[in-house]
Amino acid sequence: MKSAPNDNIVFRDIDKSAALATTVSKKLHKLERYCGDIIRSRVVLEAPHQHKSKGKQFKASVELAISGNPVTISSENESIHRAVSDAFASAERCLKERGERRKARRHQAVCMEE
Repeated sequence: MKSAPNDNIVFRDIDKSAALATTVSKKLHKLERYCGDIIRSRVVLEAPHQHKSKGKQFKASVELAISGNPVTISSENESIHRAVSDAFASAERCLKERGERRKARRHQAVCMEE
């Protein structure tokens, strides 16, 4: 990733937390294992509003600018830590699937040349 990870974390309607920022930074660096061509990333952590039936909900959004198509994944939960964990788990799955599709296309192209 070409930009500093801490500059890409936005806290909306919740207090800034050094521990949470560190966790997000570690998870961002872990995503680089699955996709080396991440140009820019942005993580938005927010508490949008009180919901009458669901109670307080937190939302974590992971936005990745990747060559080709950008990836945006969001997750909501009663715990900000769970929302972050779920969002990054989904992002990891998405990047793994994307890598597998790329490998399959490359393999198809090689097979067609032979």
